[in-house]
Amino acid sequence: MFSKEKTIVPYTLERCNLCKTEYKRNFKEGDFLFSSTNKCHSCDGMMIVEKIFGEPLEK
Repeated sequence: MFSKEKTIVPYTLERCNLCKTEYKRNFKEGDFLFSSTNKCHSCDGMMIVEKIFGEPLEK
């Protein structure tokens, strides 16, 4: 009867290839799987896009 349309928010999960630190951030245009993004804040290794996913926005 009443359809509640959920808004999906896209996220990108980055992982360091050296220390395995994970960082979840908002998706940016141009992100794609297994691409190098920037340096790790912990060990200066390279961060790799590990996963792109969406989560419903809670209202």
